[in-house]
Amino acid sequence: MPAEGATGKPAVLIIGGLGYIGRFLALHIHRHQLASEVRLVDKVLPQLAWLAPEFAEACSQEKFLQADASREQSLARIFDRAGGKQWDYVFNCGGETRYSQEDEVYKVRSLDLAVNLAKEAARRKVRAFVCCSTGMVYKPDAAPRKETDKTKPWMKMAKYMLMAEEELSKIEGLKVVILRLPHVYGEYSSKFVSTALCLARVYQSLGQEMKWLWTKDLRINTVHIDDTARALWRAAEWCDQGKPGWDNAWGKTPIFNIVDHGNTSQGTLEKIIGDVFDIPTGFQGQIISSFARLNLDNVVDDVNDEILGPWADLLAKANVTRPGPLSPFMEKELLRDMDLSLDGSRFEKVTGFKYEKPELTKEEVEKMIESYRRIKWWG
Repeated sequence: MPAEGATGKPAVLIIGGLGYIGRFLALHIHRHQLASEVRLVDKVLPQLAWLAPEFAEACSQEKFLQADASREQSLARIFDRAGGKQWDYVFNCGGETRYSQEDEVYKVRSLDLAVNLAKEAARRKVRAFVCCSTGMVYKPDAAPRKETDKTKPWMKMAKYMLMAEEELSKIEGLKVVILRLPHVYGEYSSKFVSTALCLARVYQSLGQEMKWLWTKDLRINTVHIDDTARALWRAAEWCDQGKPGWDNAWGKTPIFNIVDHGNTSQGTLEKIIGDVFDIPTGFQGQIISSFARLNLDNVVDDVNDEILGPWADLLAKANVTRPGPLSPFMEKELLRDMDLSLDGSRFEKVTGFKYEKPELTKEEVEKMIESYRRIKWWG
């Protein structure tokens, strides 16, 4: 079926459209004029979403619909278009991204959200439904995990994302692609890599060495946000083209790991941070790491107590009156001695996708910090 309108471009619906991935997908679509129409759905209003100025047009008010997509009664309002037309591509970039929440939170905001959207997309015969998942669904191993490897989610968030994947694969008529992501980083990011940068800024201000738990070899694989947005779009196009090159022996539902070529480890990030902040860095010895493994809650609480005050002082000195989403606060769930190591070759081979940011570099980290300064999040 050809795309609608004189432009021949698809109409696009993005759930979680003001989240970190959703807004960059919207920006990618806007900059390259890829869609005939875009609707961004989010629970959060644009005025409260910490949007940087470059998102003003891509995430404008006229494209935005405030709704909670986990509620079935919201689905008609989310999907309905003028004249009875349907969306061509639907991207699920929603779901609960906070760590250490209760199971019910992930069930409602990740599992129920994905299943409700997918059923509605199938009912309306959407041409491509692309769903973001996580690489934390695999049994951890330093060797890169392939899509066919054993799953054993090591975070609550991942447990419910895997359940969503399994439910989506049962929905008849759903044209779905699932993308499993590692740590996504880039300008305005406020997750894993940015937490390490905030910690480094505190240790720099205190004149102290930044020491990491576990080892330099622990895998913390990454992908740049620009490549993430490009991969989402490529996945939708490929699905719409009839999924060329997909081998049904791999399963009915296409699942792809999205990850750069850097095989990022703690050692990678430690070296970059040492260079960027000009501070001594290193790793705790085996004895301290063994103690931390047995007493992780207490260790993390102690470090958080020590760093949050100095971070607040840095923001105050920099006249940051409305602190953004950045924080050096460390999440216990994320600090476990678990490898996040992915093999992304299937997506590249099957779809022809190529990464423009093949590894985490000092230059990209410096761009992140500069973006924080521009938007006045940095101390």
